[in-house]
Amino acid sequence: MSNTKTSEIKFKVALDENRVPEKIFWTAQDGGIELEEAKAILISVWDSKAKETLRIDLWTKEMPVDEMKIFFHQTLVAMADTFERATHDEKMANTMKDFCEYFAEKLELKG
Repeated sequence: MSNTKTSEIKFKVALDENRVPEKIFWTAQDGGIELEEAKAILISVWDSKAKETLRIDLWTKEMPVDEMKIFFHQTLVAMADTFERATHDEKMANTMKDFCEYFAEKLELKG
């Protein structure tokens, strides 16, 4: 028998009559999160057989556009950091971070 440990992250999405998300809740018991509300989620999954990325992009009706812009900026910064850790390609990671700065500047996210 294996000593493999597993962990679950769960999402619950409340939909309106048109199947548009009204509420999103997530649980990650290992992280001490239990049915915390979120206004948006972006999930990417790599399908190694098809060599393609599968995505789930959801946001609630109540997600303000100004918060969505901040959410995207922070996600892009995190992706640049993750790219650098995963590939050790510092040059391209810095290029991605430069774009993140440009993105923030154009959306006037930094004061």
